[in-house]
Order: sequence, then structure tokens, then C-alpha cells
Amino acid sequence: MTDGRIEAELKFWAADERPLEALTATASLGPAMLGSPRTVEERDRYLDTADLRLSEARWACRLRTREGRTIVSLKGPAEHEPGDLLHRRREVEGPADVRPVPSEWPPSAARELLLGMASGGVLLERFSLEQQRTERSVSLAGRAAGTLSLDRVRILHEGVEIGRLAVVELELEDRAIEGGLDPAPLGAALAAVPGLVADPTSKFERALALLPGG
Repeated sequence: MTDGRIEAELKFWAADERPLEALTATASLGPAMLGSPRTVEERDRYLDTADLRLSEARWACRLRTREGRTIVSLKGPAEHEPGDLLHRRREVEGPADVRPVPSEWPPSAARELLLGMASGGVLLERFSLEQQRTERSVSLAGRAAGTLSLDRVRILHEGVEIGRLAVVELELEDRAIEGGLDPAPLGAALAAVPGLVADPTSKFERALALLPGG
């Protein structure tokens, strides 16, 4: 059994930034209250071996650098039923650094899992995402329910921009899910925002489709 948690998110895509601007300005989202917006810059590098051993196992490896700190996130196969707005997948995280050499990172479950899946293969960057992310806390009846992320994304391959995305994600708190939170009203409130479309794919999958030969 793999260590980690089950990440649960509502994912939406927008053709332009207007839905993100609307969600930055509003005080509420359906039945939920939104906290003050905070914007940060992130760089996500997606790694795999030359023969794509992680992709073969249907896992993705992300190195995220934010405010001087780098963490590795390993994300398993998505569990997404047709018509269900909620995306679920296993996630294992740990400390890392900008060098894609996990044997030199601090010990963690994520590092051990990555070393096992890579099986001695050298990790290479497939592409990177440069994100301007605006985050807002989401609360229901005074209790934390999740974090709303409004992302303006540049997709880079070998340092060259190959696409842009405007993405809205609402990641639900583990404790809220365990406490029986019904995500349907939040999903419906996001779906009602003009210009937002429920997205069955991830940023990783959208970026892969833009790669040469993708």
C-alpha cells in the first residue's frame, strides 16, 4: 500500500481570465465564504525517465518551487467518473530541491516511491509550468472546506512557451471530506460562473497534449 493521501479537487477550465477575475472579486461561492485573495508565483517541473517509466505506471512526478522552497509531489492515476465533477487521486509528497536527483533529497515516502518507480533511471524534465496562482480559503459554516486556486499558467518545453491555460481548482480539505462534506453545491456554484467549464483532465494531461509528438 502506497503512503500518502487522496487528493480531491473540483477542476474547471476557462478560455480567458474573466472567470478568474470574477472569482477574485466575489466574497462567496454558493454556500461558502471566501477568504482574502493571496497571489504567489510557482514553478512546476514534471519529471520522468527517458523511457517514461513513471508514465507507464500512470504516475506523475512534479517538482514545485514556491517562495524559495521545493517539494516533490507524486500523483497517481485519476479516479474520475463520467458526470462527476470531483477528481480523486493518490498523492505522496516530500521535501526536495531543484536538482532532479532524488537520492540526494531528504528521506521521505515520496522519495522512496520515486526511486522505486524510476528503478535507477535518470530523471529528466519533460516540461514545466510557470504559474501565477491566486489562492482563497473556502469555508462552510465557519469551518475550513478547502482552497480555491485561480491559476494563470504558461507551459514551457525546453524553455520555449508552447501554450497557456486559465484554470480554477478547488482542493477540498481532508477533514472536510472525512466529515461528510458534499462537494456538489460547490461544484454547482463554480459551474454557474460564466466562462468556466468542468475539466475532465489535469494540467499535466493538457501540457502533454501540447508537447511535440503529443
